Amino acid sequence: MAATVAGIALTGSLAAGAAPSYADSASSTVTTAAKAPRGDGAKVLCRRVPALERRVDRAVKRLEAGVGTPGSIARLQQRIDNADAKGDTAVAKLLGDRMATRKALLPNLEQRQTDLKSVGSWCQTQGDGSGSAGVSS
Repeated sequence: MAATVAGIALTGSLAAGAAPSYADSASSTVTTAAKAPRGDGAKVLCRRVPALERRVDRAVKRLEAGVGTPGSIARLQQRIDNADAKGDTAVAKLLGDRMATRKALLPNLEQRQTDLKSVGSWCQTQGDGSGSAGVSS
């Protein structure tokens, strides 16, 4: 008997909560047009190129730095060597995985440097020579 009452109550609550498909609300009939982009984003990109170049240059400089620089490949290699010397194979493996990622990152960043240089030179030909593609402040 209790199961029957629970089943009826559940069915009633589901039926009461579901709206018929033909009862669309008035707000769903109003469509708002999304704003279309006005350009290809070149002005914004040209404005960002100097900051992007600085950021990528800093990352490459840090990766190529010596043992005394945190984040460098040389420092990570020293940490791997120290872990191996202590016999911490788990730590050495973790750091080795980081090393693989860091070494794979360097060519990617160097490619970005060359790409940003070509974008910067293109921006200078399009604008006033400052790399801002004629964007006025």
